[in-house]
Amino acid sequence: GLKTLTVIDIAERLVNARPDRKDRPLVLGKIPLEDRETYQLIAAGETTGVFQLESTGMQQLLTKLRPDCFEDIVAVVALYRPGPLGTGMIDDFIGSKHGRKPIRKLHPLVDDVLAPTYGVPVYQEQVMQIAQQLAGYTLAGADLLRRAMGKKKAEEMAKQQQRFVDGAKGRDVPEEKAVAIFKEIEGFASYGFNKSHSAAYALVTYQTAYLKAHYPTEFFAAALTADKDKIEKVVRTIAEARAWGVAVLPPDINASEPDFTVVYAYPDGRGPLQRTGRLGDRSGPQIRFGLGAVRGVGEAALD
Repeated sequence: GLKTLTVIDIAERLVNARPDRKDRPLVLGKIPLEDRETYQLIAAGETTGVFQLESTGMQQLLTKLRPDCFEDIVAVVALYRPGPLGTGMIDDFIGSKHGRKPIRKLHPLVDDVLAPTYGVPVYQEQVMQIAQQLAGYTLAGADLLRRAMGKKKAEEMAKQQQRFVDGAKGRDVPEEKAVAIFKEIEGFASYGFNKSHSAAYALVTYQTAYLKAHYPTEFFAAALTADKDKIEKVVRTIAEARAWGVAVLPPDINASEPDFTVVYAYPDGRGPLQRTGRLGDRSGPQIRFGLGAVRGVGEAALD
């Protein structure tokens, strides 16, 4: 189970219970993947509570990289691991993205494979595509190459190198160049990440960032509910919510539910719902503390 999916589910239900969402429910599976406010939040490192992007080191990386498209989020999830961190790959990636370093060219036959990652090999799938496009491998054969590179068996690697070089020569790639490319992809294959895995994580990352950017009150209420039995996390999330200008009302025996809920306040009792933002607009929705987070109060008593 992934707790973040629970947070997303609760937040989506809270958003769709808003008085102004009755006729246009939020469906997170259909949100645009090029939302400007979401990327602004990620690029600013405002990612406490955002799946995969919470650590201090990751937040620092995000402010340097300044992701502005979904492909960047997929890459950052794959790059923030001990292997790539120790090789300088991330610095090359950031430098090339922002035009401070030229985008590396491996060979005209495969430059399109590395284009989405600014000439930096990041994914295992890129190893497979290079083998396919440069050396004529089938994708099944390329997958065997990927696995062999991961296991580093010398005898198997010698066979694969010969096969790779022979295939590349058949496509008019000089032998010396083919050997050099094989050695290079062999080096990064040992810590290359699986892109499909990274993309699936990145989608959950993007959805949580989207909720935080557009519906912070519901997002924080959902995170608090998911962690209501972990008092330290509750304290931390309340502090983060207040820093975002979201008011957290105290527990109330008459008004609180077991879960954290959202209270909708209107400036004049009738007017439109105001969005609560970082400027501390108290006329918008507020969070009501859930009694389930009060120590020593059991579910049966609350019911």
